[in-house]
Amino acid sequence: MKKILMSVAALVMCAVAITSCEEEKQRLTVVSYNMRVGTADDGENSWEKRKRATPLMLRDKMPDIFGVQEALGFQVDYIMENCPEYACVGVGRDDGVEKGEYMSIFWNTSYVEMKDWGTFWLSETPEVPSMGWDAACMRTATWALMKDKRNGREFYYVNTHLDHRGREAQKRGLSLIVSRIKEMNPEGWPMVLTGDFNVKPGAEALTSLDGYMQDARSTAVQTDTLASFTGWGKRADVLDYVYYSDFASCERFETVVDEYDGVPYISDHYPVGAVLVW
Repeated sequence: MKKILMSVAALVMCAVAITSCEEEKQRLTVVSYNMRVGTADDGENSWEKRKRATPLMLRDKMPDIFGVQEALGFQVDYIMENCPEYACVGVGRDDGVEKGEYMSIFWNTSYVEMKDWGTFWLSETPEVPSMGWDAACMRTATWALMKDKRNGREFYYVNTHLDHRGREAQKRGLSLIVSRIKEMNPEGWPMVLTGDFNVKPGAEALTSLDGYMQDARSTAVQTDTLASFTGWGKRADVLDYVYYSDFASCERFETVVDEYDGVPYISDHYPVGAVLVW
């Protein structure tokens, strides 16, 4: 009987140790979401007909922090009105204030706080609204220095949208982002980069990230290889990414293909998300 009690006690201690280890494994949940510009003439997929899916998706996935692409001011406002637990930063790319698409960063204020932020343009003159190289549109990157309230750790989050036509703009734009984040992060704090890169895996533009950041899709313990861009069900391309550096690991990567409130497509892109482990 004594041996049985000792065995039971050992099992209990082992279970407690495992639970404690799991509790110590702190996580940061991130999402990248191309919302599709809200003024586009998309018929049955127009913003007004699908917008209710966005807050439902966010409540389902509950990201600690997320970045959006192609959002106009009223779409950013819609998220803020329906998801008051989040705060955000970002500017319109056309004038650096409110005109044009936003590459906004949102964070759950219960778990994360923002310490500093800014925006730069993917061009030869990144400090002012400008179009770079062979780009078809102005393109920006929004960055933020954040702090995880749960563990006191600081990290950088960068969100961007590379050009959809200019190959040189894609390559040089991402190279500029890498250069700028190296410059802003001499301490080597953990870094997250999300966005619609408008290039497929293996593209030349992505080589700027080789050896510096890791692709969550290809390194996560649990992952998928589903297309993130569907063009309302007419295409199947991987264009959206979560990259990270100086985290212990990526526990999960997910292409969010769920339907919300009967809306068949939340956007012409599916959101993508990752769970990073400190």
